[in-house]
Amino acid sequence: MTATPRPDDLPNKPGVYIMKDSEDRILYVGKAKSLKKRVKSYFRDEIDYPKTRAMMKQFHSLEYLVTDTEKEALILESNLIKKHLPRYNIRLKDDKRYPYIKITNDDYPRILITRKVFDDGSYYYGPFTDVKALRKMLKFLKSIFKIRECKKMDGPCLNYQIQLCEAPCKGKIGKNAYQKLVHRVNLFFEGKYAEIIAIMKDMMVEASKNQEYEKAAVIRDQINSVKDIVEKQKMEFNRNLEQDVIACSSDEEIAVVVVFSVRDGKITGKDDFLMSGVEHTSPEKILSAFLKQYYTGPRKVPTEIILQNHVEDEDLIVQWLSDKVEGKITINVPKEGVEYRLMRMVAKNADIIRNHQKQVKGALVDLKRYLGIPKLPRYIEAFDISNISGKMAVGSLVVFGDGIPQKKNYRKYKIKTPGPDDYAMMREVLERRYKKLVDEQENGSPTEGPDLIVVDGGKGQLNVALDVLKTFGITDIPVIGLAKEFEHVFIPNISSPVILPPNSEALHLLKRIRDEAHRFALSYHKKLRSKDLEGSVLDKIPGVGPKRKLKLMRHFGHLQKIKEASVNDIDEVEGISPKLALKIHQYLQGDEEK
Repeated sequence: MTATPRPDDLPNKPGVYIMKDSEDRILYVGKAKSLKKRVKSYFRDEIDYPKTRAMMKQFHSLEYLVTDTEKEALILESNLIKKHLPRYNIRLKDDKRYPYIKITNDDYPRILITRKVFDDGSYYYGPFTDVKALRKMLKFLKSIFKIRECKKMDGPCLNYQIQLCEAPCKGKIGKNAYQKLVHRVNLFFEGKYAEIIAIMKDMMVEASKNQEYEKAAVIRDQINSVKDIVEKQKMEFNRNLEQDVIACSSDEEIAVVVVFSVRDGKITGKDDFLMSGVEHTSPEKILSAFLKQYYTGPRKVPTEIILQNHVEDEDLIVQWLSDKVEGKITINVPKEGVEYRLMRMVAKNADIIRNHQKQVKGALVDLKRYLGIPKLPRYIEAFDISNISGKMAVGSLVVFGDGIPQKKNYRKYKIKTPGPDDYAMMREVLERRYKKLVDEQENGSPTEGPDLIVVDGGKGQLNVALDVLKTFGITDIPVIGLAKEFEHVFIPNISSPVILPPNSEALHLLKRIRDEAHRFALSYHKKLRSKDLEGSVLDKIPGVGPKRKLKLMRHFGHLQKIKEASVNDIDEVEGISPKLALKIHQYLQGDEEK
């Protein structure tokens, strides 16, 4: 790699160039058939594209890598874009919700399944759509290559004893030898099965020469396992024609790509992806960038890709994908027939999703402006408390990303704080949530906090939230309170509430988030209450039917409070006569004595 050359000094060869700013951050990664000609085009007096003009204002230095062919440059460009996510490249944005394989950046790496991708030096493969199949494959790989599972290398564990780990924690395997195991895992996810098998055959022969026959037999079994996977994939690949139908919907701000997977004549999967860096970019360039990033890594490539438009670098992409699967791949743009109608259906889906994304983005932009916060609140966490007079209290955390509920990140809390004290209950829930966040960050996890925190309530709840965050040293996350009665928004350091326009998308989004937090808390509260009602000892008391049982539970909160109540306390419940109150009291006291 060569740094900061003059454009005229670049070679007239294919390769990849990397544009950086004054702080050495990568602005853009591009490929070129001729590095010299392509890079020189950035230094003309007049630049046609506004995005390129904006990038060149920040440009400070250039690095480049020469490749043997333009196809190699295309592959390298795709990998670098996925790794660094440069600001001015068109890039896949929300495929992070899908699971990835992560090979950690440690002396003795682990293999994990993760849904978050960070620039932390680790290797990432994916995204994958079937997490169950991914877990099964990961278990198989660990059994073959004996990669460690433990978070802390604090002594040989059961996996070592049952020969599923080489125990690097106790020096049973050196760093270089362990890295070779990890290298084979990388080859596996890159689809380079022939290389893995060749390496393992050499190891088997070496073990046999050294009369380590038991070791050679283990390696032989591992080779056969890898071969079984390869054969299975070939059988599945050749069974029927496979198609991915891909369409893009874009405007000056937002681009959405939708993929329908067709297998054996049936639509077996649908994925949608939000692209970023698409300003002033044609659909042909967006789709081209999408294909390069979507099929990078171990994602299954179909025998046919159906597009709505021909794309930039189409011949190169076909050549690259064909080499990748060691078979013929075609890209078609149908003009009529069943495939054309299917493509139009995918394009319609993309239009619908883009319009929704545009609406959500407008709401987020308005919300940022109304609240005066520094960044777009793409990731929002909201909290609510549900209880009956402080009894059986529960808390909820709901999470919205880009205006969409992320239910896998929801959390529910059984509150331990005695009630009724809504402020203390809210404090407990917030402390539990953000203590965990701080602990994760202190332990080296790249977990990030939300862009905005919403608490259900007014000034009091807001002050509780601010106090909790201050306790944990969190000062950079905006917090607001949303009061139910008049939908007033309370923000720090302002005595009067902010009143959003009643028809604004920003207010509708906040209400939707707040109502979801309330629904989730209430559903958990009802679940706990129903458990307390089911099989209750109250069912055994003559004269106490389902309605009276429910009134007793609503009045006292839970069964233990009824047992502790006096006859007069029970008599205060609507629908309970003095005579029945005495009967309930006597029965429960007798039940306690038993």
